[in-house]
Amino acid sequence: MDEVKRIARAVDDDDVTTHIIENVYHLEHTGSTRDVSDPFSQTGDTVKAMRGTTSNFKRKVSNELKKYNRSSDHAVESKQITDGQVYSGYDAFGVVTPPHSLEGLAVIYDISSPHHAAVDAKVANIVGLGYKLVETTKTKRAIEEVEDEDKLKKVRRKFDIARDDLNEYLESLNEEETFTEVLIKVWTDYETLGNGYLEVGRNKDGTIGYVGHIPGQTIRIRRDRDGFVQISADKAQFFRNFGDDIPNPIGGDPNPNELLHFKRYSPTSTYYGVPDIVSAQQAVAGNEFSSRFNIEYFENKAVPRHLITLKGANLGSSAQADLLTFFETGLKGQNHRSLFIPLPADDSNGNKVEFKIEAIEAGTQDASFNNYRKSNQAEILMSHRVPISKVNTAEGASLAIARDADKTFKEQVCQPQQRIAEKKLNRITKEITDAFELKLNEMTLTDANTQSQIDERMVKVGVWTPNEVRIRDGMTGIEGGDERTDLNAANKLKAQANEANANRERDAVRSAASTDNAGEARNPKGEGRTTP
Repeated sequence: MDEVKRIARAVDDDDVTTHIIENVYHLEHTGSTRDVSDPFSQTGDTVKAMRGTTSNFKRKVSNELKKYNRSSDHAVESKQITDGQVYSGYDAFGVVTPPHSLEGLAVIYDISSPHHAAVDAKVANIVGLGYKLVETTKTKRAIEEVEDEDKLKKVRRKFDIARDDLNEYLESLNEEETFTEVLIKVWTDYETLGNGYLEVGRNKDGTIGYVGHIPGQTIRIRRDRDGFVQISADKAQFFRNFGDDIPNPIGGDPNPNELLHFKRYSPTSTYYGVPDIVSAQQAVAGNEFSSRFNIEYFENKAVPRHLITLKGANLGSSAQADLLTFFETGLKGQNHRSLFIPLPADDSNGNKVEFKIEAIEAGTQDASFNNYRKSNQAEILMSHRVPISKVNTAEGASLAIARDADKTFKEQVCQPQQRIAEKKLNRITKEITDAFELKLNEMTLTDANTQSQIDERMVKVGVWTPNEVRIRDGMTGIEGGDERTDLNAANKLKAQANEANANRERDAVRSAASTDNAGEARNPKGEGRTTP
């Protein structure tokens, strides 16, 4: 801890940086970040004065504060002035303390470049590629049962219009941000804090009218799991669980908004999620300390660049000052210039004047702890399970290795998380329609030419229909595109084509072997061969 204090004192002019260093150190040695800016840790008296709470809630907090300073029959109360420390916002709002400081985890996202890059890579490939609306299994079966071609065409047109309407509706739920932008913010909190929250507001008729993001570090979960409480500045706000219809226990809003909670599971907490970076907390702290060491080296080092030695002559104070000034300022910005130094004559005793300049720090100066920082970076990326090719140029890694790493990243990291996100997001779409479901776009490992070959093969063997391929690529269906290729019929047609080709080849052989039409005619029957 002495080293931490020393570094902290060296940057006392930057309170934020000092807080970050102490915060990261505390995370490394205690397993949780220091709880210094938690809005729910405020005193009971401060909580009581917050906006957004009812008079009944304020009265309840006052009664809880008094119970520590009154007689058992409530007849006599203490008149002392207390600081309310015995009763905090966690007690007043009935919320659970998270296993790690959410504010501290949010700060670490800003100070650790490998962590920041890994989070951004996961967010971009899980929710950042956009989404599409596809028919549910129930809808696909209903379409396949339509046999009349004209009726099928009308049904397909209705579904295309309904899909466009649903997509437009989702994009209209937030005036300032697209639906994908909202998901990016929520998932950034999910990867950074272990918890992401999607706010859902309803119209008077109960339909969904707003979808947005709420900063995860400002939210706490109620102990009874009946909702959430947010504190921002001096105001508190209650949120229901999505789909619940319970009364507001702290405020006067009879229709509070709802939250969808995305939680990264951890066995250390049944209420909150824990992000991956916690497992690499020592690497984060080590990188921060090594960076501070290098900054101190450049800012505060006391090693001179050159040592000047003058022997056999006495210089006056004025001459010494002029010489020192020349080396400190006269050489700046003038590379490879000629240097002329006038020296005094030899003294009367015959001692020769010697002047020597020795370079003390002439070699290339490199940052300290390079290998240590590389190992820390590898540990941070390993905790996220993000290949280095997704965040930086991999030294010595071939293209084949990078492709294999991308495939593993897609199948083992991105796809499972996309299925989790889709299940929760489709709770919203199911309130609107059961004809479509939301699917997040996946990162692609194939180029357009290869994908077209795959599509062609899958359509030919009857696995996909042409319209399924078109809808996947964001296009509308076409007439006849819902007909699935009958593999048996295709094989029969292929056999018939092969037989026709064989017949044509046989006829060609016979034609080639026949006599020329312009040649001699055959002998009459019974005359036999004619002799010349």
